[in-house]
Amino acid sequence: MRFYLISDNIDTQLGMRLAGIEGVVVHTEEEVRRELEKAIATEDIAVILMTEILVKLCPEMIYELKLSCSRPLIVEIPDRHGNGRTKDSITRYVQDAIGIKL
Repeated sequence: MRFYLISDNIDTQLGMRLAGIEGVVVHTEEEVRRELEKAIATEDIAVILMTEILVKLCPEMIYELKLSCSRPLIVEIPDRHGNGRTKDSITRYVQDAIGIKL
């Protein structure tokens, strides 16, 4: 099982590549969707790392995949510009997943 990166910039890809993680650089929603579908179909990919900017391009698709697929795990990582996530994003995700307001 391995990690796979879907990034919006070459710097992140290069850093991950130095750590032994392969990946691609994409910029459009269509490219993100295509690469996600390819990664999900690849049996040996256990974790998909995605930069925040790309997650914002197709949040509905990623949200549904996180809730419905047991493999691979999709992890949103901050890009080189920092973390743009709101403080309640994890709480909202857990509430939607289990159906209970926290």
